[in-house]
Formats: sequence, C-alpha cells, structure tokens
Amino acid sequence: MSLKGKTLFITGASRGIGLAIGLRAARDGANIVIAAKTSQPHPKLAGTIHSAAEQIEAAGGRALPVVVDVRDEASVRAAIDAAVDRFGGIDICVNNASAISLTGTLETDMKRYDLMHQVNARGTFLVSRLCIPHLRAAVNPHVLALCPPLDLRPEWFAAHPAYTASKYGMSLYMMAMAAEFRDEGIAFNGLWPRTTIATAAVKFAPGGAELMDRSRTPEILADAAHAIFCRPAQSATGQFYLDDEVLYAEGITDFSGYSRNTAAELAVDLFVDPAAPAPPGVRVGMP
Repeated sequence: MSLKGKTLFITGASRGIGLAIGLRAARDGANIVIAAKTSQPHPKLAGTIHSAAEQIEAAGGRALPVVVDVRDEASVRAAIDAAVDRFGGIDICVNNASAISLTGTLETDMKRYDLMHQVNARGTFLVSRLCIPHLRAAVNPHVLALCPPLDLRPEWFAAHPAYTASKYGMSLYMMAMAAEFRDEGIAFNGLWPRTTIATAAVKFAPGGAELMDRSRTPEILADAAHAIFCRPAQSATGQFYLDDEVLYAEGITDFSGYSRNTAAELAVDLFVDPAAPAPPGVRVGMP
C-alpha cells in the first residue's frame, strides 16, 4: 500500500526519527507537516524545520514546516489548523517529540522533570486530542507514539524514574485511546526500537561513540511506521510494536542494512528485555 496523498502530522520532525518517518512517507508522495521547535540552526544538532522541508520535497512529498512547542496548546492548535488549511485534513498523527534525562530521583531537578512530563506524556495527549476531530474524517486514520511496551518491572524505573514514568505515560494514552476510539476506527499504537538508534540522544550520551557504532539507523523505525500506517486501522490498534518485529511480519529477514556497523553486536534499547525473542539472525547485548 502507498501513503500517496495522505497527510502526516509529525512532532519533532526536524531531525532523527521524526524526519526519517516523514521522508519514508514522502517517497510515496505524502504531505508532511513538520511540527518542531527548531527554526534556526542549533549549535550542536543538525536540522531545522526548513531543512527538513527541503528534504521532504526532494524525496517526492509536500512539506509544511511549522514551529510548534507541544507544551503549548495554542501552538499545537495553530499548527493543526494550518495543516488542515493547506492539505485539507489529517490522516496520520505521529507523536515523536520527546525529552530525556536518564537521571535518578535526587539528580532530577523539577525543571527537567516538568519538561519530560510536559513534552512526553502531556504533549502526546494534547497533540492526539487536537488531531482526533480531523482523523474522524480520514480514511484509515492512525495515531502512532514513539513509546515503549508497557512492562512495569521495577528495573525499568529504578535508574531514571521520572523519564520512565513520562514515556510510559505516552504508552498509557495509546492504550487508553485505542479502547476509547476503537468503534470509530481510529488506530492508536506504540512503536519502539529493539536496539539503540543512531540519533543525537545516543551520540551525546556517555559512551556515545561506541553506542552509535552498535546502533541501528532511524530508517528501521521509519519503515516499520510505514508498514503500520498501511495496516487497517480498524484491526491494527492497541498494539505496542518493536521495529524489527513489524518488518519481520512484512517478510523482511535481512536487517543488516539498518546497522551502523554490521560487525558490532547491537545494543538493546531501554525497556526491551535482551532475552526476548528476536527475528532470526538478530543479536543484541546490553549497552
């Protein structure tokens, strides 16, 4: 199936995973709303909403770059209104924007705590809520959040409880809204990587250079998201997908093209059990 003519509203789409999802849809001829904060070049992070728009259009899509702070209701509402005015509606909502601080309780100041919860959990609720009226008019509407499977074992919380709670908040909203809007045929799902992904969050983490070498590229999540969007929303809802499981179900058996270094053992991501069954030939180890 193709996403040609579909309109995707993607938060945090100026770089990384959000941009990769937009580029994959753009190759089908989709319309991409790049909803992100970066309008001017960042000293450390590559990409702005404008450079992302250029890449989207070069890939074959139509782009609408809009400055959005997902913590600000007026900002999100204005961006959604602009998207509907430009493209006529919204078919797919991607909650990709996220804030991270892998710190313990005493090391997490309240400013950082508030940022993570406002961007991750509250932002996902707000963006989804404002997109839903437009998704009701779409054919095969999907909402996707980049959030982990719901697994409440204490080890996922102990090292960074505030971050974990904020990400699981995203997961809880996907589960809740999938049930709430099931009869309306709007799909709500979570997608998470089995391995670390080569993004700025990994690059600037302690040991980032080695971890980047053991990571996959954002394109694996983009291809998995594309596959999910092509599934029937009425039945493919309320799921928490791992990226390579989605692609394996689509018939992909060789994942080497997504690895930064095919000779390196892949590093398992947060919230993923390294002992969990993986597609044949996939080897992961602890970071």
